[in-house]
Amino acid sequence: MNEVKQTGLSREAYIRALINGYIPKPLPPPDYYAMMRELHAIGNNLNQLAAKAHATGYLDRASFQQEADQLRRAVQQIQQAVTAPERRTEQAIPRAHPM
Repeated sequence: MNEVKQTGLSREAYIRALINGYIPKPLPPPDYYAMMRELHAIGNNLNQLAAKAHATGYLDRASFQQEADQLRRAVQQIQQAVTAPERRTEQAIPRAHPM
């Protein structure tokens, strides 16, 4: 049941996926979609710089370096969010009731 909750699917949809030969993946971290939008924007900017460099024969090195640095930071943030272990929060440890 915990596996079903991690996917965000209903139990019925989860079972249907399994019957159809698919193993549903857990939902991505909450900031995944914001990070993907940022990557798309950076990629678009790099593409525009490349197109301009191709058309004019000139590459604005400062703009290119700025976008490349931003891409590097975004990739590091994604790696941190997706692969880095998170510190456990302190939770009350259940104690045995005295008799």
